[in-house]
Amino acid sequence: MIKNRIKIICVAAARPNFMKIAPLLEEFKKHQEFKPILVHTGQHYDYNMSGSFFKELNIQKPNYNLGIKAGLHGEQTGRTMIEFEKVCLKEKPQLVIVVGDVNATIACALVASKLHIKIAHIEAGLRSFNKNMPEEINRILTDHISNYLFCPTETAVKNLKKEGIIKNVYNVGDLMYDIFLKNIKIAEKKSKILKTLNLKPKEYYLATIHRAENTDSKNNMKEIFTALCEIKNIILPCHPRTEKYLKEYKLWDKVNENIKIIKPVGYFDMMWLLKNAKKMITDSGGLQKEAYFAKTPCLTLRDQTEWTETINNGWNKLIEIKKEIIIKNILAKIKTKTQMKYFGDGKAAKKITKILKTK
Repeated sequence: MIKNRIKIICVAAARPNFMKIAPLLEEFKKHQEFKPILVHTGQHYDYNMSGSFFKELNIQKPNYNLGIKAGLHGEQTGRTMIEFEKVCLKEKPQLVIVVGDVNATIACALVASKLHIKIAHIEAGLRSFNKNMPEEINRILTDHISNYLFCPTETAVKNLKKEGIIKNVYNVGDLMYDIFLKNIKIAEKKSKILKTLNLKPKEYYLATIHRAENTDSKNNMKEIFTALCEIKNIILPCHPRTEKYLKEYKLWDKVNENIKIIKPVGYFDMMWLLKNAKKMITDSGGLQKEAYFAKTPCLTLRDQTEWTETINNGWNKLIEIKKEIIIKNILAKIKTKTQMKYFGDGKAAKKITKILKTK
């Protein structure tokens, strides 16, 4: 057994975090000098939104579950900091790895920074240039206190340079592409979701709505769901927050038979639904990329996107939140061009590990 192994805490909070952490943990296991410790903050506590991902992606059982769950931004961030500080003081890691842009990302980065523990930010450099988005604030602040910045694209590297961040910045590619390439064939073999829902490939639309800028706006939710109700064959895995606000706005009972609302599904089922959909309709950052990987045209119900690369080839389009515009774009034929390899070669985890071994 190697003495003085490098103790690394990896933080996961939401669905996309688990997917990015999975290939990294797998790669760490190949190198005895690393001792990874997995901390699940508990932000996605529903089994279909977190537990199933750990099982399907063969992620180790979390060493710690902070049990934070939902709450207001300040409350959730503050409670995460309190509980994560206890873990850091106990484990005394040499490095904390945070992922993406959720509240746990900035909360755990702040704790590590104040305890003088080095921080690595996975998916650094993303910018929507909309500071009304909580995620934008989280990612900017995390980047500015991180010691290692692992970027998924060259655009992200350029964004950091504009903010004066040039040291220890690496374009390693996207970890979600690593895991997509590895698991799409497995999803094809294992997923029974099309049969279960009686769906035929390319004869349905897949939709997800969960971003606060949409769910917290009664007008946006009304425009989106009255539009979707006029389109046949919509499959909508429903986020708990989306269900909550649909009921609060008295829209839940107005959803008609054109929309089939289902519970959140596991990774394999979601990827197979996405791969076989006619179009993806979403406000999710992660699903914009996954639609690109799956070569499924995407309509993004937002004013901006941090994944501008997906727009370049016509595979993604930003859609104004107005009923008529949404309907028009869902029904319109999308002209796509040959995809560019913006997101690396599927070896991001290997590159990150190699870099960390030299530091």
